[in-house]
Amino acid sequence: MDGISDVAVGVKRGSDELSMYNSPNSGMSSISDRASNGSDSKKLRVEEAPPSRVLHIRKLPNEASETEVIALGLPFGKVTNILTLKGKNQAFLEMGTEEAAVTMVNYYTTVTPHVRNVPIFIQYSNHKELKTDSGNQRTQAVLQAVSAVQSGGSPSSDVQEALAAASSPVLRIIIDNMFYPVTLDVLQQIFSKFGTVMKIITFTKNNQFQALLQFSDPVNAQQAKLALDGQNIYNSCCTLRIDFSKLVNLNVKYNNDKSRDYTRPELPAGDGQPSLDSTVAAAFSKDSNSLLGKIPGALNPLSAAAAAAAAAGRVALAGQAGSSGVLLVSNLNEEMVTPQSLFTLFGVYGDVQRVKILYNKKDSALIQMSDANQAQLAMSHLNGQKMYGKIIRVTLSKHQTVALPRDGLDDQGLTKDYTNSPLHRFKKPGSKNFQNIFPPSATLHLSNIPQDVTEDDLRLLFSNAGGTVKAFKFFQDRKMALIQMSTVEEAIQALIDLHNYNMGGNQHLRVSFSKSTI
Repeated sequence: MDGISDVAVGVKRGSDELSMYNSPNSGMSSISDRASNGSDSKKLRVEEAPPSRVLHIRKLPNEASETEVIALGLPFGKVTNILTLKGKNQAFLEMGTEEAAVTMVNYYTTVTPHVRNVPIFIQYSNHKELKTDSGNQRTQAVLQAVSAVQSGGSPSSDVQEALAAASSPVLRIIIDNMFYPVTLDVLQQIFSKFGTVMKIITFTKNNQFQALLQFSDPVNAQQAKLALDGQNIYNSCCTLRIDFSKLVNLNVKYNNDKSRDYTRPELPAGDGQPSLDSTVAAAFSKDSNSLLGKIPGALNPLSAAAAAAAAAGRVALAGQAGSSGVLLVSNLNEEMVTPQSLFTLFGVYGDVQRVKILYNKKDSALIQMSDANQAQLAMSHLNGQKMYGKIIRVTLSKHQTVALPRDGLDDQGLTKDYTNSPLHRFKKPGSKNFQNIFPPSATLHLSNIPQDVTEDDLRLLFSNAGGTVKAFKFFQDRKMALIQMSTVEEAIQALIDLHNYNMGGNQHLRVSFSKSTI
């Protein structure tokens, strides 16, 4: 990926530019498309294609493996099938759900996808599913390995080297070709796409900037390594070299520019803040302006928050996004959205202070989080998700705060102040909630369930929220449970409607997204 911060031109929606025949090499028995040899000389058709859980990938390098193609989809959900066409440098990737495929396409619309440093093209396929020959043992082995990794198990032996499940949740990261400073916030934003980042320690060794980064789950570390090893943070520089650390837990003593424990915000900053690494400072002092000018689309490296956001492909404004914790959310369903619904959803990822739906543009809102880290975390997880039937867009705002209406001015309830809300999840230092932050998923974690509430009661409650309950499982003490809706959108709706729901006796239900499946 030549620049995680690039504004992508690599994703094109359209019809599949490919003809697949019933040949022994195709691995496919029931799909036929319009003829095209996939070459650059052919004019590509870019008709709008409807979303599908099958994605068509083109311009793959000759040496690309099935594992590398699968790695493109791993961060977004379960991969259920793959078809590679080596002679055409193309592939089809089937995701477990359409929501996962939509999230993947949305992400790669803002981040140019690369395989082996070659830009590739991803679009929706006209096919709704792949029907491949079950006799293709290599493909089946790779898919079984991926399934094992995603469920926390061990992959099959013939692809163990390519998809080895990490035994450690800690990654060792080396930054090569480091022309710009790489901050803790930049690393946290990039790697949190793959799971909850708990701790980071940075240091310089052998004149190289390095970091140790701990996920909450070894599987997340494995997926991050698969997707990010060899990628560039900025155009043509700051290359990530990633392997597993022998450590299984990091001991962080200070929260400052060099180290951070996101589960313990109360840690001291230590004796003063460390200064910029001397080798990086020297690089800037030589010719900072021309360096920025030589790299198209490069960000102002001194704007850490803008860099962190753009590094995850969320904004492409060079230095314009402030370091505040204010988000701009757009493409909202203005008939349905309320400050309370935004407070509840964004409150999964941080303590929302204020919400303001814009008076003259009611499909947009400003949301003020407690700090910039929480804002970036919410942006990372919620941009591209579907809320009330519309795919929302989340970016950093230029505003530093959300202003309350002037005294005596009625803004029709569009602005709400939640500063003193009892529903904040992260106000308690060291809270376990810091360790249970997961991307939106169809499976929800329920807690604070009264003893007399049955499975049927909860199934009915969540069905009435407008969704279909696919599965349910009580924990042993019956105070907690997992409930699986049919789609991520239904789970988002259920969380908005039922988090803090009064179950009787002043006992309120707690609802979160879960990393587990039933």
